[in-house]
This record gives sequence, C-alpha cells and structure tokens, in this order.
Amino acid sequence: MPKKMNKKGKPIVHEELEGFDIKVNEFGQIQGNYNIEDLNDFLDKNISDKKIQNSEEE
Repeated sequence: MPKKMNKKGKPIVHEELEGFDIKVNEFGQIQGNYNIEDLNDFLDKNISDKKIQNSEEE
C-alpha cells in the first residue's frame, strides 16, 4: 500500500468559499462547516453540467 501523504497548509479555494472545510468521519459520513444549499448554489453558478449540455445540443 502506498504511504499516506502529509498535507501541509490549507488548500486554495475560491474567495466565495473562504473558510470552507470538509472532512469524512470514521463512519464515512461527510461533515462540513458550510451549508449544503449555499454550496449547491455556488456550484450551480460556477460549474457547467456536462450531461445537461450534451442533452441540450441534441
């Protein structure tokens, strides 16, 4: 098995998501400090869905 890489510092995030932190606990549950609805709104504004684009082109 490969060795685990040590993470140094905090990752670079978009300025709207400043302070966003997400972790997976020992039960596999995702825990974050950001509201899911706000995160989904951000993703809807900034990321295009490839599946939706392909269906609109046809």
